[in-house]
Amino acid sequence: MRSTPRSGAARSRLRRGLAAFAVAALGSTMAVVTATSAQAAVTCDVTYTTNDWTTSPGQGGFTANLTVRNTGDALSSWNLGFTFPNSGQRVSQGWSANWTQSGANVTAASMPWNGSLASGATLSLGFNGTWSGSNPKPTSFTVNGVTCGGVNPSPSPSPSPSPSPSPSPSPSPSPSPSPSPSPSPSPSPSPSPSPSPSPSPSPSPSPSPSPSPPGPRVDNPYDGATGYVNPDWSANAASEPGGAAVANTSTAIWLDRIAAITSGSAGNNSKGLREHLDLAVQQDAANGAAPVVIQVVIYNLPNRDCSALASNGELKVAQNGLNRYKTEYIDPIASIMSDSKYRNLRIVAIVEIDSLPNLVTNLNLAACQEAKNSGAYEQGVAYALSKLYAIPNVYNYVDAGHHGWLGWDTNFGPSADLFGSTADLATGGKATVHGFITNTANYSALVEPHFTVNGTVNGQMIRSSRWVDWNFYIDELSFAQAFRQRLIQEGFSSNIGMLIDTSRNGWGGPNRPAGPSTSTDLNTFVNNSKVDRRIHAGNWCNQSGAGLGERPRANPATGIDAYVWVKPPGESDGSSTEIPNNEGKGFDRMCDPTYGGNDRNGNNPSGALANAPLSGHWFSAQFRQLLANAYPPIS
Repeated sequence: MRSTPRSGAARSRLRRGLAAFAVAALGSTMAVVTATSAQAAVTCDVTYTTNDWTTSPGQGGFTANLTVRNTGDALSSWNLGFTFPNSGQRVSQGWSANWTQSGANVTAASMPWNGSLASGATLSLGFNGTWSGSNPKPTSFTVNGVTCGGVNPSPSPSPSPSPSPSPSPSPSPSPSPSPSPSPSPSPSPSPSPSPSPSPSPSPSPSPSPSPSPPGPRVDNPYDGATGYVNPDWSANAASEPGGAAVANTSTAIWLDRIAAITSGSAGNNSKGLREHLDLAVQQDAANGAAPVVIQVVIYNLPNRDCSALASNGELKVAQNGLNRYKTEYIDPIASIMSDSKYRNLRIVAIVEIDSLPNLVTNLNLAACQEAKNSGAYEQGVAYALSKLYAIPNVYNYVDAGHHGWLGWDTNFGPSADLFGSTADLATGGKATVHGFITNTANYSALVEPHFTVNGTVNGQMIRSSRWVDWNFYIDELSFAQAFRQRLIQEGFSSNIGMLIDTSRNGWGGPNRPAGPSTSTDLNTFVNNSKVDRRIHAGNWCNQSGAGLGERPRANPATGIDAYVWVKPPGESDGSSTEIPNNEGKGFDRMCDPTYGGNDRNGNNPSGALANAPLSGHWFSAQFRQLLANAYPPIS
């Protein structure tokens, strides 16, 4: 088999954007009580809100959100209890607590990370549930055995949610297969060390019937919206010569580790999830009628980026990584995002960069094989989709690599199959996926204007050139549109939309070809005609000569929801030399400008810029080059 590059597998990313939760409350209960226990004076306010929907006559589902405010002594741990009035009410999945139910009695015990509750502090937690007959609210609550009583108001109505509008896009079909052989690339920039033996796989979540979503979603969250501007990135951009011209551009917030949820990601972002969401609410209030869309990246799977080193993560499959991912990473995010004050934001969750495609192309690497054998990637993604989909204003977009990774037919179909089977594990199935994103943090050109994949030079097929290497696609737009159609064939909704990260794929400046080459030599023609100026399509780290791409905008092409800047321009992909750190990031030779390459990039130089810091840290020289080489140019 032909070895072909997969530039996205090792793309480094640092900022961990957040996936989001906010619930439309159709009714609420507030209980305020003062009582004294032997250990501490417990005084508490408990607010219980639900969003109900009907799945069939006499039964349905609901999302419950509870806010507990401690107005008494500080607590080192807590246990919330209540009783359902109806025996047909059940907790099916909860977050930010260990939830148990015995008969009609429900308890929620604190987690290790949220047991401390200072005097005056508030706590958000919640669960998804089902009901039959009716869904009345509990009439009393206890905290550590002390009653926080109260009386519920009249039950709220339980309307069925409104469906999203249904467009009728007609993307370009994928190119017709050539009779030439289609190689199956197994690209991987740099093998990771072999991890410890894989533990027994955790049981997969049981598929369940797709419920109606708990609230209305618009078809395209970017349509008519303005993007959240991260003040941390904006300040860095504005500090560079000429950077003020793009400093108010919306970029994504990244979460690359558990600590980033509350303290921000390492490098350039000092704000945690709640701070960013609060700022987004402020921007929304000053924005007039247009809603604000905030992009948040979920990026902390165990054995993360299993075929790379520059952006390895903190969690390992063999060290209880999947359970920690669920309880210490996804659940806390859900707890914060469930705050009702964020319900008017449109929150786009970019789900797990460089994860699932590794299970198609890179099982020759031990860390990827362990992720596959344990089910960690699939179960982790399904868990994230389930938790996020339960929130009415969250839109899940799953990372789908890029054309230089999945464009060969032997990767194209199997990847779509894997995305489908993984989504089927989520509560809600394929309906939990609003769309997909390609080219995240990569450099693949949006459009190659000077030649086509089915063209010929002197009787030789463009596809057979060294650069294209029998790929069926030469740019991201054609790939994203074709892959969307394949995903719909896989069973995803015909309404799904695609995003393309255009933050660093402009390839403008003096080296951008103005037209096709006149050479009759196939490889010379392609090399001199392509706007993607990388030495090899497998090069991914801090690429020399790159430029800012299309500025973010909605509905730019058929089947494309938006061009977006998910990777904040100016944040490094990885360090040029080894830098000791406590961020879980290794040194990948593909970030070393002196590296001569390997068989996965055709033994070509890496094309990386020198003097780069750790992934996610501000890289001034890179930002200045991106600005200078922007296409379309910065006016």
